[in-house]
Amino acid sequence: MVSKDGHRPAYVAPKGTESELADELAQGPPRTATLSKKKTIIGAIVTLIILAVVFLGLIPKFGDYNVAFEAIKDMSVWWLLGLTISVVVTILVYVLPYQAAMPGLRYGPAFVIRQTSYTISNAVPAGGAVGLALQYGMLYSYRVPGSVATTGIAVTSVWSVFITLGLPIFGVLAAVATGQVQQAWVVAGLVGLASIVAAVVVLWLILRSEKSALAVGRVATKVAHPVTKRMKTPPDVSAAIMHFRGEIVEVVRAHWVWITVSNVLVSLAQFMILFVAIRAVGGDRSSGFTIWAAFAAFAISRLASMIPATPGGLGTVDAVLIGLLVTFGLDESVALAADLVWRAASFIPQVLLGVGTFIWWRARQARTGGI
Repeated sequence: MVSKDGHRPAYVAPKGTESELADELAQGPPRTATLSKKKTIIGAIVTLIILAVVFLGLIPKFGDYNVAFEAIKDMSVWWLLGLTISVVVTILVYVLPYQAAMPGLRYGPAFVIRQTSYTISNAVPAGGAVGLALQYGMLYSYRVPGSVATTGIAVTSVWSVFITLGLPIFGVLAAVATGQVQQAWVVAGLVGLASIVAAVVVLWLILRSEKSALAVGRVATKVAHPVTKRMKTPPDVSAAIMHFRGEIVEVVRAHWVWITVSNVLVSLAQFMILFVAIRAVGGDRSSGFTIWAAFAAFAISRLASMIPATPGGLGTVDAVLIGLLVTFGLDESVALAADLVWRAASFIPQVLLGVGTFIWWRARQARTGGI
């Protein structure tokens, strides 16, 4: 499909819904949030304190920074090339869950939006709300209706949590393959298993029928009552669940396989960066460190990203990851160096790319007279 000006549309609506979605777009762009200066300052202070405690107090107990930096400087050109390739692959697949959750959205626009929102959400303290609002605004600029945007963002967020909860299960299984299993890891795996099973069952009930969704709403209302009764205007939990169901039911039923696969690919790509980093900085000292041990450490450490202390789990995930790598037998300084390389390679390029995509999008809007 090509428009009159010769350009392919950024979003192609499913057949039979064109007029309805056109009416949504005619209502104008959604309202966007702004940064709260107070929350930003508080968030920045908390983030800096946590990073200082982790990187200056906790992580040095695992290894020597000087030795780690020497290992990084000794990386060969070939390993640097391998690291670069793994970073590029990660950046490219990072867009796929977004497209899976919003069928009809082309890769180019999805890439611009996904990378920009990554930078805002992960590099700006307390920037999650602004990152979310920016996604809505950018999607509207690409002619994506609000209902489609809401569905896509909701599905992407839910599946991201599913993957985070599910990874420790496979991490424990990988740890079994190494012959090193600790009770704490088994507990983490069981917690992840119980959480993912409960979440999947609840989601299935919500999507199964309106009757079962209402039943979930009634239970959720009772569970939330001790908290909601203290609010001046208690939220209608059942109504919220029914609204959520109405938004995502069709997309999830039709595309849940690709949504799941694309999210798994993102996690595997991030792990690939870590494993290449271990080999790159470790040399002979990492030759006996298996891919199973590396995956176990990576997967189990992802649980720390559920702690909303810093953007992207910066510091908290690193401390857990380094500790697990050392526990599985990796040299302390190699583990520290590998984490620093992994964090820099998986974080800095995407943040800088997000700055670039945001500038490009703003320039595009200025040319087209958009929002």
